[in-house]
Amino acid sequence: MYEVDAEKQLYPAILAVPRQHFVADASREPLITGHSLPTQAAMQRLLSLIPPPHPDATVLHVGTGSGYIAAVLAQMASQVYALERDAAVAALASSRLATLHLNNVQVIHGDAEQDFGPLPPCKLILCTCQLRSFKYLEPLLTEHGFLVVLEDEQDGLSNLALYQKDNGNLQRRRNLGWIDFSRRLQQSIIDLGLADEQLIREASLEAKKLQKPLMQILSKKLNLDDQKLFSSLAKERQLPFKAFDELVNDIDASLFNLFSRTYLDRQRVLPLKYQQQQLLLVTDNPDVQIDELIGMNGSGGVACILVTPNDFKRLWSHLDMSKRGNDAMSQQRVQSDDSDTTDAPAQAADTINPYLVALYEAILLEAVSENASDIHLEFYNNAARVRLRVDGDLHDIPHFQFSLAEMAGLVNIIKIRSELNIAERRLPQGGRSQLKHGANTYDLRIQTQPSLHAEHVVIRLLKHTGRALTMQELGMSAKVAGYYHRLLNNPAGLVLVVGPTGSGKSTTLYAGLQELADDGTRKVITVEDPIEYSIDNIQQTRIRSEIGFDFPDALRAFVREDPDVILVGEIRDHPTALEAIRASQTGHLVLSTLHCNDAVDALQRLYDLNIHPNSLASELLAVIAQRLAKRICPHCKVAATPDPTILREVFPQGVPASFRCYEGQGCTHCHDRGTKGRTAVVEFMQVNADIRNAISRQPSITEIRWQALDAGLITMRDSALDLVINGVIPLSELPKILPQDRMAPEQRGGSRRS
Repeated sequence: MYEVDAEKQLYPAILAVPRQHFVADASREPLITGHSLPTQAAMQRLLSLIPPPHPDATVLHVGTGSGYIAAVLAQMASQVYALERDAAVAALASSRLATLHLNNVQVIHGDAEQDFGPLPPCKLILCTCQLRSFKYLEPLLTEHGFLVVLEDEQDGLSNLALYQKDNGNLQRRRNLGWIDFSRRLQQSIIDLGLADEQLIREASLEAKKLQKPLMQILSKKLNLDDQKLFSSLAKERQLPFKAFDELVNDIDASLFNLFSRTYLDRQRVLPLKYQQQQLLLVTDNPDVQIDELIGMNGSGGVACILVTPNDFKRLWSHLDMSKRGNDAMSQQRVQSDDSDTTDAPAQAADTINPYLVALYEAILLEAVSENASDIHLEFYNNAARVRLRVDGDLHDIPHFQFSLAEMAGLVNIIKIRSELNIAERRLPQGGRSQLKHGANTYDLRIQTQPSLHAEHVVIRLLKHTGRALTMQELGMSAKVAGYYHRLLNNPAGLVLVVGPTGSGKSTTLYAGLQELADDGTRKVITVEDPIEYSIDNIQQTRIRSEIGFDFPDALRAFVREDPDVILVGEIRDHPTALEAIRASQTGHLVLSTLHCNDAVDALQRLYDLNIHPNSLASELLAVIAQRLAKRICPHCKVAATPDPTILREVFPQGVPASFRCYEGQGCTHCHDRGTKGRTAVVEFMQVNADIRNAISRQPSITEIRWQALDAGLITMRDSALDLVINGVIPLSELPKILPQDRMAPEQRGGSRRS
């Protein structure tokens, strides 16, 4: 019927188009839509099967995606029309084709199964997406013109079928052959612009050697955001993508017992539920072969939902807990028939069983997955409760239900893990342990507290491996970030970051450390408890109080190691404060944190630690005070009507005409909370000559604050309002981070009453 000259037609056309030009990069990430960008080998196979376009021919390509296939066809035909139903992708394809100066390609936004407007007759129509109807394509074909479509799929391969128009009717001629339009995970990672082939090869070898999933190795190497990556992969493979919270309430736990766990683990699938006759499965394998899973449901068929590896692990843990919980409850019922259960919590605390160990690990996994800062285990009269602190607020875990006996046993497990006295239930105890999750390590700070009904437990999670944030990621304004950067270039002096517990003080210091590490021209030493981030080019040390090595001891040793910059994790007492001042006086830049409420309050805290006012005045360079406010979820942000009560407090003299604010409506990305994550709201006090004079006189803190305001103090109110107006935080966060007397603007200049 036709012959294809590979040497003269195919190879020159493929080589003329740089495939990499059509691969996604970070700026194009949201536009991944499910269109497969074929490899060069697949492109060569495609062109060898289809009728070759005549140099004078007009060609229509349906499902053009990023434009790669259309660009290759444009090397062979006179005119190419590229049809794409996604408007954003169509615009992207147009821009990419334009940069290659392909003037014989026109991108059209439209759907091939609907009327997409008039086109000139086409000698060849190529469809690289599945179509149910050719109603709107058939009239466009010239007499004896060819239509090539994808029909069947099998084992990841697509069958190309050839149709031809004969006497005005469309006739199916034959199968052209099978072609691999699917992309394995490695190729998808490359095409998403996340890695090159060399890195993929290295990661694949490492995954094989360590017997770990490739995605786990890549996530560690590339610091990938699993949510975005797997969402893109799901669109590529035309699989539904869902989060844990969307699935957990739909799980039919009884299905978990019908299949071998070895089989489920090997296939990386979990049974979710039956939908009519079809079995819904959950998987974290983007390359899942559904044909291999048909046997799980026979003639009813199966369908897969893609989730992140972390959510897959959470779902597995939830199903495992359900099964073990049912087994434990059955056993407990048998035992309760022969025993007195009036002191069930105390009795359970003396026993350990595998179910409780798994339960504790499931709670830790839940906390890490939700980015929780704390876990609260609480006892009440007739109930036990577990809550997570996420973005500053406590939330229940609805899919975990505990009896008093289970909770008491859980407390026992926690005590054993943190090396606490399990027999002591009358006194508070504090301990620590570690949790490893993927590539990250968490330091767990455990505190028990006897209460009316039983011991309450609070677990603080401190992530101490990973990447330090940049100043921009902290949420600092360009002005404050510039000031902070300049402080880091000082040869000597004391810089303090202050705020309440959990306000991100260490994170702000680490952002500065990362800049110093990247610079590499100065020696930087830190003493921390614990070491939260591992940073190259910086000497990091952890205190060992049990052997007499504390912050003051470290500071005295450090000054003899030729450092330029010293970071002290926290100034807790007079010896540490004194050694920090001395290190500054001997020509070192000292960075540290304090627990206090605002920038000026830090001075009173140092006075209370018996630091001489003149020493403090001479060495202090600046104080950064900060608190954390919830970020508005970017996926559901809308303009908001401001709360009039808050407005009256913030603008007692009247609301500016240009004022605006935003809020989150709630969506799946933020679990319907309207906020996602937190950002720093800072107060910045740079110490000038006037403030130094005031510090050395040790007047009241009120007077020093007046002096700081007159010297240009950037107040927390100023920073918070900037974030509100720019749509970063909601107006409702202001009363949570500002005391009532700081909601209104503070007076600058002029006379004041004490």
